[in-house]
Amino acid sequence: MIRQEYIHNGQFACEAGGTIEALKVVYHISECGYKAYHGSGISSSGKKVIWITHALTANSDPSDWWPELVGPGKFFDPEKHVIVCANMLGSAYGSSGPASPRPGTVTGDNPEGTPYFFGFPKVTVRDIVRSEILLRRHLGIEKIDLIVGGSIGGFQALEWAVMEPDVIRNAAFIACGYRVTPWLTAHNEAQRMALEADGTFRLCESLQGGAAGLRAARAMALISYRSYEGYNATQAEQDEDTLFADRAASYERYQGKKLSDRFDAYSYMYLTYSVDSHNVGRGRGGVPAALGSIKASSIVIGIDSDDLFPVEEQRYIADCIPGAVYHEITSRFGHDGFLLEYSQIASVLRPVLEEGENDIMNS
Repeated sequence: MIRQEYIHNGQFACEAGGTIEALKVVYHISECGYKAYHGSGISSSGKKVIWITHALTANSDPSDWWPELVGPGKFFDPEKHVIVCANMLGSAYGSSGPASPRPGTVTGDNPEGTPYFFGFPKVTVRDIVRSEILLRRHLGIEKIDLIVGGSIGGFQALEWAVMEPDVIRNAAFIACGYRVTPWLTAHNEAQRMALEADGTFRLCESLQGGAAGLRAARAMALISYRSYEGYNATQAEQDEDTLFADRAASYERYQGKKLSDRFDAYSYMYLTYSVDSHNVGRGRGGVPAALGSIKASSIVIGIDSDDLFPVEEQRYIADCIPGAVYHEITSRFGHDGFLLEYSQIASVLRPVLEEGENDIMNS
């Protein structure tokens, strides 16, 4: 996968107000896609176009966070498929966000520029998808043969299938919902409260601000991503006579530090607000009407142990999308099963990918 950047000329107006100047979208594209773009064009390459939408703190290189599914000889093969994944707006991985330098602040004395911090406009899931649509057009992609995403990546895939029903041929929505629930917003707000409790967060002196709060927020999030069975299976004390249990606590501290070493608290806060914006029915006559407008051949995947997005949410999505098929996979790892149960996911998606191939062959 090859890292690239797209800069949009002109202002990008955000749904909640405010604009972004010189919008930047960092993306990864497979080798064959890169060659096709610089050659005869992606749409005339004869390759299947796979667009992967990533989750909250992931990056635009799916071979990094989905290595069992994306890579040479893997289910999504960058040598055979045109694979594109764009970094979300608001992320810490290069696309425009609160960590980006504010226009006009890059000088000889300040070559890195001053970050936006809280001066960046809030972005919604629809804003994120609109930026991806700009990238699609820039790349000259007329049809997406399969869009696939889990969690907030699933939000994006749903929105896109509604926004461009004639572009998306096949879609796979994994472990996601049609509208943010009070349950999910409560998790997000608790994590934002952890950020705010860090006295360095509002100082906006550097992107290291709020690092301790970010570690606490990540620890909270992990509990919602995993499950009772998963934690008990992997974090049980090795010594049955241990006086104070610490293995799970050590795991929480380790994962919190791991995120704060690669991400910043400002991007994290903005992305949680993006999650809270999700509602495919907003301004479209309600959720059933919006989902009913999807034309893509759709598959919806739920995870039986997912407490963050219980399977009734995926069943409802499948019921509302014409012709959609629902599949449920088994995992003891809760919501994170969309990252870990790759064999089951590949098994479910294989017919969809093959159907997409047949569509191309017959088009």
